[in-house]
Amino acid sequence: MVDVVVVGAGVIGSSIALELARAGRKVVVLDRAPGAGQGSTSASSAVVRFNFSTAAGVAMAWEAHFGWRDWAGHLGHDVGDLATFRRSGLVMLDVDAAPRGSWLPLFDELGVPYEEWDSATLADRVPGIDTGRYWPPKRLEDEEFWADTRGTLGGVYTPDAGYVSDPSLAAVNLAAAAAAEGARFRFRATLADVEKSGGRVTAVRLADGTRIACGVVVNAAGPWSGAVNRLAGVGADFTVGVRPLRQEVAHVPVPAGYRGPAVADTDLGTYFRGEVGGDLLVGGTEPECDPLRWVEDPDAVDVHPTAAVFEAQVTRAARRLPELAVPNRARGVVGVYDVADDWTPIYDRTDLGGFYVAIGTSGNQFKNAPVVGQVLAELIDRVENGADHDASPVRFRAPRTGLELDLGAFSRRRKRNSANSGTVMG
Repeated sequence: MVDVVVVGAGVIGSSIALELARAGRKVVVLDRAPGAGQGSTSASSAVVRFNFSTAAGVAMAWEAHFGWRDWAGHLGHDVGDLATFRRSGLVMLDVDAAPRGSWLPLFDELGVPYEEWDSATLADRVPGIDTGRYWPPKRLEDEEFWADTRGTLGGVYTPDAGYVSDPSLAAVNLAAAAAAEGARFRFRATLADVEKSGGRVTAVRLADGTRIACGVVVNAAGPWSGAVNRLAGVGADFTVGVRPLRQEVAHVPVPAGYRGPAVADTDLGTYFRGEVGGDLLVGGTEPECDPLRWVEDPDAVDVHPTAAVFEAQVTRAARRLPELAVPNRARGVVGVYDVADDWTPIYDRTDLGGFYVAIGTSGNQFKNAPVVGQVLAELIDRVENGADHDASPVRFRAPRTGLELDLGAFSRRRKRNSANSGTVMG
């Protein structure tokens, strides 16, 4: 018998395994892939930013970034080649739907450094950028997309933001550190059943017939999390649902190299950041004009980039960076996000004793992996020792910043966050 079975060895599941093993628990991690970080983690843009619509979201991201900055120290073990955090800075361009005054008070409250840029400063700090205001985002076939600008915009710059160079390697690093703490990983393992008795988890059963007795199961299965919940028979009391969403991220060569900050541009419906070697990584922010590509079966998703999506994303980025060429051939990665109804994750217990979830990560929680493991480890410890998290939510004291997180913000029963952007930005 083991103490905990973690389902999923992506960056979130591997982080949870590390912290549970550090706490002295016997942990087994299951993943259907051949290795850690080969699911949705591998398609992450790995942007580390702090712009969220809730205090808990900002506080978690700010705490987590210190883990990325001291990645070797966070891991605590020699695990070989390390993922690298690149502190590029990020500028969040102004957008009519979420004026800076609506969220900057959270930065002030929590101590996140920032600079407010007007359009002249933006032009000076990001050479070659078009500071035009184009809201709302439009499809390329809409003649209004090509219309002249309707004014100018600035943005808010956070110098401590950036990105992780290799998201899959980050998960491999976490898995190796967890293994050094005693966690065991079983790859190419498919969960077939969650056994229970008396309202509690008792074991999991794999497709090959293997039975693993356990007292706790953590669902960190990414886009497969809904299926895992159904196996466990949980979800009836959730006020926030999750479902898989196909996403594409474009890779664009930049002959002269891109040396500027990451840019979050919901004004045009895109974001972009530099990539190792000076190329550009370009993603979308789910503007209302683009249909969302919900999927029933994550395993059935076409993993090849789509020409139309590539052209739309890169052309929007080229509107912001006029010297950027739009290649004729689509190049990039395709992944599946585990999206919550309000684009805010669910880190919680469930009504099945011993069954916990770290789901609905919505393409925006890679950045929080260093702290998510700590949060789940504390939540599990407190609830398994009698705390009623539903009635009195656990509060987590972040070790590096000292900030206190009310974990009720990530409850499965929460009131949906109506202040969220309705996009991957959270």
